[in-house]
Parts: sequence; C-alpha cells; structure tokens
Amino acid sequence: MSKRIVIIGTGFSGLWSALSAKRLLQLHDKAKDVEVVVVAPKPTLVVRPRLYESNPSAMAHDLEPLLQATDIQFIEGVVEVIDTSKKTINYTSETTVVTALGYDRLVLAAGSSVVHPKGVEGVSEYAFDIDSIASASKLDLHLKNREGLPPSAARDTVVVCGAGFTGIELATELPSRLGSSVRVVLVDGSDEVGSQLGPGPRPAIIKALRELEIEVKLRSGIASIDKTGVTLRSGERIDTMTAIWTAGVRATHLTQQLSEKRDSLGRICVDATLCAPSTRDVFVTGDAAHVLADPAGKLALMCCQHALLLGRVAGYNAAADLIDEPKVNYSQKAYNCCLDLGGYGAVIGRGWERDIMLEGDLAKRVKKYINGTLIYPPTDAAEALAAADPSLYGDSDELFRQMVGTIQNLS
Repeated sequence: MSKRIVIIGTGFSGLWSALSAKRLLQLHDKAKDVEVVVVAPKPTLVVRPRLYESNPSAMAHDLEPLLQATDIQFIEGVVEVIDTSKKTINYTSETTVVTALGYDRLVLAAGSSVVHPKGVEGVSEYAFDIDSIASASKLDLHLKNREGLPPSAARDTVVVCGAGFTGIELATELPSRLGSSVRVVLVDGSDEVGSQLGPGPRPAIIKALRELEIEVKLRSGIASIDKTGVTLRSGERIDTMTAIWTAGVRATHLTQQLSEKRDSLGRICVDATLCAPSTRDVFVTGDAAHVLADPAGKLALMCCQHALLLGRVAGYNAAADLIDEPKVNYSQKAYNCCLDLGGYGAVIGRGWERDIMLEGDLAKRVKKYINGTLIYPPTDAAEALAAADPSLYGDSDELFRQMVGTIQNLS
C-alpha cells in the first residue's frame, strides 16, 4: 500500500516542498511507493513580492503543467482542520463538501495573512491591502477609477499605513502609477522609517522618499479609518479615499491546530529539521515556521528569500523521514535585503545589518531580475526537480554575486 506526503499550500515554500520531496523519492526509486499531494485553493503560485506593482492580477503563476509533469497530485480545496491524532486533514471546495484526506507525513506551508488590529477602528471596513491578488486587484481598480471622480483632497491623497518593507515599496511605487499630483503619505508609529530593517539601508530609503516627495509621519499610529479619511493617534486628520494597510502579517490560522509552542506572529517553533517537536510526522515551513536561520540566533524571516530554502528542506525531510534516509538541517547564514524604491531605483543591503551594497539603477535591475525571473520556478520538469535540491540554495551570497555579474554583463 502506497504512502502519502500531503503539502498544504502552493506558495513558494509549498511548491518547493513538493518538488524537493518528489526529487528525493525519485533518487531512491521510491516515487511509486509514496505519492506527493498538494492541497490548495488553486494550482497557482501567487507572486506576493510583486503585489505592490500595477496589474496584480498578472501575478498568479499557473502551476498545473509543472505539477502534472512532475507527477505531483493537486487537490483543489481549503484546509479547515488538521487532526494529528487521526493523521488526516479536512478540506472543502466549491464543488465538494467536507472531505477527509489521510497522510503519513504532512507539510504545513499555508503562509501568512495581513493583520487588521482590533484597536484600529474601521480598518477592516475601509482600508485596502495588497495581501492577496484579490485585495491588490481591488486596490488597483480603485486607483484607476479615482481618475473619474471630481478633484478633491481626499481623491488625490493616498495614505500608506505602515513604513515597513511592504509599505516602503508600495509608497515609492505609487508616484509612477498615479502621477506627481497625488499626495502620498507614509505613516508609522515607530521613531524611524523602516525600523525593522535597521539603520543599514535607511540613508537610501530617506533619500528616495525625499526625491519622490513622499510625506512621512512617524511616532503616530493610526487611530481610525473611515470612508473619507484617516485619523492619527496624534489627533491629526488626513482626508483620503485611499488608506492602504501594510502593518504586519500573521502565520496561517492552521498553526493554532497543532499543540506546539508559537511565537507572537503565530509561527510554530520547530527544530532545525522543521519538524514540529511533539508531532513528529508534521513539518512546518515558510511563513508558518519559527526557526533559527544561523547559529548567531537570527530567525528566518517571513519572506520569499527564506521560504525558498525552507520549502526545499521541509519537503526533503518529510520524504527522508518516510523512507528512512537522514534528514538535513535548515541553515541560511547569508542574507541579502533587496528593497524596491520606485522611481528612485532600489537598495540592496548585505547581511543581517543590511549595509548598503548597491543602490539606484543597478540595484533596480537586480530587483527586477529577482522579481521577474529568479523567484519563478522552471517550466521544465527535470530542471525544476534538479533545482529542488536544498544543498544548491544554501549560499545566497554566491548566488547574488553571480546574478549581479550577469546583469552587469548584459548592460
């Protein structure tokens, strides 16, 4: 009787979990003995790192041909329940009632979603976000339709709530999308813009914000949002029809169904093999995993760069555990932060301190190459399976050097 690895999610970590598991099974001639099944609402990879751009509906990458070519089964459904005692999941879809599916090993790769804090009145009713293709497309349509409305301060003002990675990329992108006549205001309760990014890239960020004439309001969080404006905790009122919430995400609610320790972001605290400590047949990856990235104590971030390797390791280990092969530890010592800054260009910071390595036009070309090419999976099945080897993705510094060299040679 064949065994089954079930992977929940088709994001970066989910896709590469499936490919990595399939690769290892093939290497050990076990592909006929173990089926790899992916469960998700659609067989698509949502390229979330690009949802701040215009035309977000184009950011859904069809995975069905690749999954079929690699003999990975896809089941359309939304997972509602994980029952570790029975080793089953329950899922529903538009065409099926609640259906149970058994597993021998499970990989939880269901990602994260934007947080709407209860303390901000009106955020769920009136704020836009770019957390999904649906919500980003709603914002995109709203921005296009505003041109047909009578001129007003509210029509011609956009407030980006949150000056973190996503907020900065979105705010700096908006002038090129909307024109210089639109006022863009970036609001955050912190003392510094990009506080979680540290001081490394801040000079480039500040320079870009000034050049693009984006207003920055710090040390004042959002008190409330309504149909015609935003009220700050300082009491200041900003008239706007367009408030965009970018302040924080939380791991999938499915993490709450596992009896494991979780961090403040809802991520499950896993060991170096990404195994849930008290549920040894469940592996957790991507945005759902709280795990050390390096021996110095740095945690893996909820970002594409870490999800790509986390997925490869989780899938490999789920398969290895099932066929009695040695598991591998997740480790990602190198880190490069690549931040789009709209018309200014981009900034690339090296290491956890994010010291500026490149900025401006060349950094922008690197960012475009990453977003438009590098993070997409190969279309060829053999190439995709070969790329799923976790040992090939460990040295992101070397990968980055090769990438910059390629772009410079093409210039």
